[in-house]
Formats: sequence, C-alpha cells, structure tokens
Amino acid sequence: MRWFLFFLVVCALLWWFRGVEEARPPAVEESFIGGPVKALRKAEGVEKSYLEATEEHKKKMEQQIEKDSGG
Repeated sequence: MRWFLFFLVVCALLWWFRGVEEARPPAVEESFIGGPVKALRKAEGVEKSYLEATEEHKKKMEQQIEKDSGG
C-alpha cells in the first residue's frame, strides 16, 4: 500500500514539474462537424437579416398608415 501511495505522489510530482497540459480541442468549425456548423452560422445570418428587413418594412407601413390617417 505504501508503494502505491509513493507511486501516486511521484507521478503527481512528475506531472506537475513537466507541466503536462491537455491539448485544447479544435475549434468547432475545424472539427468533424465543421460543415454543418458553418451552414448553421450562415443560416443565422440570413435569419437575422430577414428579421431586420421585416422590422423595417413594418415601420414603413406604420408610418404610411399614420400619413394616410392624417396623424
């Protein structure tokens, strides 16, 4: 039992001294699901631009209604 604890302490010290760090995972766009993620990001951009365009159209329609009603 002592040897096992000694072994664990030695391994922990070696790991700490060597500065072993885990490799960072690749970015999502560079991983195996990169294609669908890129398509999703593009779709989000299209959706955002569509929502902005509909908001502008809605404001223009409201302004036109106000002009027509004399308000």
